[in-house]
Amino acid sequence: MQSAIIVFPGSNRERDAAVALKRATGREPLHIWHRETEFPDVDLIILPGGFSYGDYLRCGAMAAQSPIMREVKARAAKGVPILGICNGFQILVETGLLPGALLRNASLKFICKRVELSVERTDTIFTKKYRNGDVITVPVAHGDGNYVADAETLKRVEGQGQVAFRYVGEVNGSMNNIAGVTDPAGRILGLMPHPEDATDPAHGGTDGVKMFAGLAEALAA
Repeated sequence: MQSAIIVFPGSNRERDAAVALKRATGREPLHIWHRETEFPDVDLIILPGGFSYGDYLRCGAMAAQSPIMREVKARAAKGVPILGICNGFQILVETGLLPGALLRNASLKFICKRVELSVERTDTIFTKKYRNGDVITVPVAHGDGNYVADAETLKRVEGQGQVAFRYVGEVNGSMNNIAGVTDPAGRILGLMPHPEDATDPAHGGTDGVKMFAGLAEALAA
């Protein structure tokens, strides 16, 4: 299994994602700079956390226009799985690859703590190792993680089962406590919490291990 991590100016969790991937797959992922326009065939693309372009204009908005994103969107159209974590989630909604938007936290404060998530679906390559209803603990670290959508979009996201994770209790004001959503096919996942930072006991927990183990298993088949 070969994976690629897209790196933007201001990314700061690419190494965390790389460590989690290597631990699960035994293989170092590629690091692709945002100004590239193409990259080798890969089995998985990750958009990591951080503050791309310093969060100027709007979180993820400038990164969504980076040259590499044209290729990322083309790979998505071909069915290549994409995982967007925190800022990566913001980029995915800005590109239109995922529905909704991510606004300033309801508290207007940066939130950095461990939170509980409920696993809402297990029929994707990202969640196949979990069980429906599992409650996992994963860190969050964001100022703009408040998931919102218009009434029609929210109804569609809920009706089509695109909610992958919900916060257990209110965290940042997100509608329906949504913490992560997929595309209709379940091949693209965006979530605000950081599963890559819950893969080692030294992090305080290992509830993110199953996500990367499931990806390694599914994509090695």
